[in-house]
Amino acid sequence: MELEELQRHVWQMAESFDLDRLIANYQGKRPIGLYSWDVECLLDVMGGALNDWEEYPSQESEGYLTLLNLKLRLQGEYEITFSN
Repeated sequence: MELEELQRHVWQMAESFDLDRLIANYQGKRPIGLYSWDVECLLDVMGGALNDWEEYPSQESEGYLTLLNLKLRLQGEYEITFSN
């Protein structure tokens, strides 16, 4: 469900050096390696989507909560992995 929700917003990653293609084609079967700027792009896209009232009119919806959970987990991993 998380991957599907993220893939709905892949169009917002147009200038992301193929991150958009990587996420759009990802099947979730193998781990993928991401650079810090890839994770930053994903976090920005998720943040923008979560703040879009047209996309998520209810913060109680399953899609909103799924994307929020993914964003919070990814933010935590980003801080652990890429903090100096």
